[in-house]
Amino acid sequence: MRSHLLNGTTAERYRSSVTEGVERVAARLATASRPFTAASADGLAPRIDAVDLDEPLHDTRAALDELDELYLRGAVRAHHPRHLAHLHAPAVIPAVLGEAVLSATNSALGTWDQPAGAPLIERRVIDWTAERIGLGPAADGAFTDDGAHAELQALLLAREEAGDRDPATLRIFVSEAAHLGVRRTARLLGLGDDAVVTVPTDRSKRLQTVALARALERCARDDLSPMAVVATAGSADFGSIDPLPEIARLCAQYGTWLHVDAAYGCGLLASRRNRHLIDGIEHADSVSVDFHKAFFQPLGSAAVLVRDRALPDLRTGRRFDALKLWMTLRVMGANGIGDLFDEVCDLATDGWKLLIADPRFDVVTEPQLSTLVFRYIPARICSPAAIDRANLYARKALFASGDAVVAGTRAGGRQYLRFTLLDPGTTTADIEAVLDLIAGHAEQYLGEHLDRAC
Repeated sequence: MRSHLLNGTTAERYRSSVTEGVERVAARLATASRPFTAASADGLAPRIDAVDLDEPLHDTRAALDELDELYLRGAVRAHHPRHLAHLHAPAVIPAVLGEAVLSATNSALGTWDQPAGAPLIERRVIDWTAERIGLGPAADGAFTDDGAHAELQALLLAREEAGDRDPATLRIFVSEAAHLGVRRTARLLGLGDDAVVTVPTDRSKRLQTVALARALERCARDDLSPMAVVATAGSADFGSIDPLPEIARLCAQYGTWLHVDAAYGCGLLASRRNRHLIDGIEHADSVSVDFHKAFFQPLGSAAVLVRDRALPDLRTGRRFDALKLWMTLRVMGANGIGDLFDEVCDLATDGWKLLIADPRFDVVTEPQLSTLVFRYIPARICSPAAIDRANLYARKALFASGDAVVAGTRAGGRQYLRFTLLDPGTTTADIEAVLDLIAGHAEQYLGEHLDRAC
């Protein structure tokens, strides 16, 4: 079994095994005509359960053959131009190369007796990100698995900043478009649901600063402690960007920690045309970013940045995930990343124009980033509940067909569909085609359920 250990004596086996795996993935990418071709979970479960993990195949090619049937052949492909569902961008090749290198070298960043280049490269990437945000020379940061962990670390610091104030009096303010993740974080910090104050949004799904000012004033009047405001630079459902300069002024007025969730909007840090959309982020006390959402990195590449304090390492033995972004910056440059993000934002604007000109659809708001939220509206007036069901049916039918993958969300208490456009290879022709498919599936549903629906 020592022949499977990666070391100097098995370098050729490593090369041939990895090459074989890369060839399989490349073949699937090259021949994929749809973003989704998987069997159902019910169909796959018995086959996977039947695999005897105590009886190895003793052959890499055989294991890859099995994996191809159980996973690769039916994987949802974020690299396909009609994969429009999630904040899950296609990865750029330099980042995938970095992933391969860091996995093989397997460096841990918990101690300085590991290869010195790894922590130094990570530090340079963190400093570069803090510089792009504008946090100042005393800024610090760390890589995390995802934006949720980054936000948890940031709000933990905000809680520490609150000192010995009674935890029952601490309050976190967040817009109604982004409150769910913050509620989970509050519970992890030992704060109850009462600790999270939801602030209304405007028609563009941006936090209303007038409402925030009133909430902060009420908090002070009731002898409560405004621990933090979580502003959003790109909400998951709508891509909305809160008015950061005004929020920063309110936080300064009330002595409140400002955290900016830029998990999605961090792509604007590299933009040459749209960076102004997140002006004000430089006033934050902490910022969370998801490079795997907006910098076209493989999953597992996020960071938390803070101003004016050292951030303690909370994990030992963490991965050298900074290498992926380092390789991307060294091969493509920041402008290359920013230009790709600008492309998908431009595509969303084009898609919005298509939607507002199409009487079959109702669209919620003009996109600020690359998200479109809309729903099919039949020509014949139907009950709102029937329209909800028709849109749900269209989404599920589209997924089952494998022709496209779209997401769902709710707005104004009603069911909507969502395109999250993160593939620069997606075209307006793709958007038009998917809209036609949605309309067709919704019409089919309403036709089959006409008496009950309308």
